Amino acid sequence: MPDPERRTRKDAARNRRAVLEAADALFARSESPEDLTMADIAAAAGVGKGTLFRAFGDRAGLLRALYEARLEPVREAAESGPPPLGPATPPQERVPALLDAVLCFKLDNRRLALALEESGSGGPYRAEHYAGWHALLRSVLERIPGLPDADFTAHALLAATRADLVERLADGEGVPRERLRAQLAAYAAKVVAAPPAPFRQD
Repeated sequence: MPDPERRTRKDAARNRRAVLEAADALFARSESPEDLTMADIAAAAGVGKGTLFRAFGDRAGLLRALYEARLEPVREAAESGPPPLGPATPPQERVPALLDAVLCFKLDNRRLALALEESGSGGPYRAEHYAGWHALLRSVLERIPGLPDADFTAHALLAATRADLVERLADGEGVPRERLRAQLAAYAAKVVAAPPAPFRQD
């Protein structure tokens, strides 16, 4: 006799996949992602709204889950993949490569990233993915001799990849993708090349 609890878990997993696939498709083709409602996503996934709220809590929770699903391959490459993202890369080379990966992800997922940052969930800083990227970047920066305060430096470098800034530069000012990547790489290279002069308080 089938185990009812196991069947319930399988149904929940199937519904979760269906919702994420439907939300992914809707956000990909929507001109105004902020206008997409839970009802829209539920209808596209063929489930009830109650299923969405039970699985994700609210719209921000659904956005976070979708964002994490898209980000997972990039994160895996950064944590354990080959050079230039992987741990075998010298830290001065790995830092720009990690930031480039985040920037490219934000460029490719601009609408979703903006919808998540504008969802009232505290911006990117409370998101699990931000904490993960910050911790990884900080650990790499700590391996660079003479570089002070890796924690702050990691925050400052990641600030250059915020979705709203990427949107401003790419769409608002029309900066081409490759120029954005080159600018970020040059900025990161300067940060990790040499320690800054000591701060003097007047």
